[in-house]
Amino acid sequence: MNEAEKEYPVQSSSTFLKGVFIGGLIGAAAALLFSPKPGRELREDISDKLSVAGEKTKSVYNTVSDQTAQAAGLISDKTVELAGTVSNKATELAQNVATKASEITTKVKDGVTPTPEQENAKDNIISHVAEASKNIAEDVKDAKDDISKEVGKAADNVKKDAKPLTPDNK
Repeated sequence: MNEAEKEYPVQSSSTFLKGVFIGGLIGAAAALLFSPKPGRELREDISDKLSVAGEKTKSVYNTVSDQTAQAAGLISDKTVELAGTVSNKATELAQNVATKASEITTKVKDGVTPTPEQENAKDNIISHVAEASKNIAEDVKDAKDDISKEVGKAADNVKKDAKPLTPDNK
């Protein structure tokens, strides 16, 4: 890539399409202005062409608005679904950790005859692990609920913002 290409990167296709559209409009206007028609016929032709262009613009606008609203609804629905899946997996993981910790403490408890000091330490560890597991499960559940609420709010905002614009609510 030479210096000129680095300094002036190629514009996006939307810029090109805008140029083609504007060039087409200028060409159409020039063709109408230089045609050998009387002024009245020329004004009628221009009026008709502008009317057709306005109708096509409204049609394209309505189509794009509808598709945007549908896409926004689909995205928000998928986001809510994904958030639910993530929170369910997190809750499941926290429950698995708590279960495994309980199983390990039971195996340790059953396998050894401890001294009184070891028994106190073991009971301490068991209670801390059980309490930590319970706290983790509660935190995950709270986070799941918070995420679900926030995603629901965001989905509602997207659906509200994606309403098609009409001349009345611009």
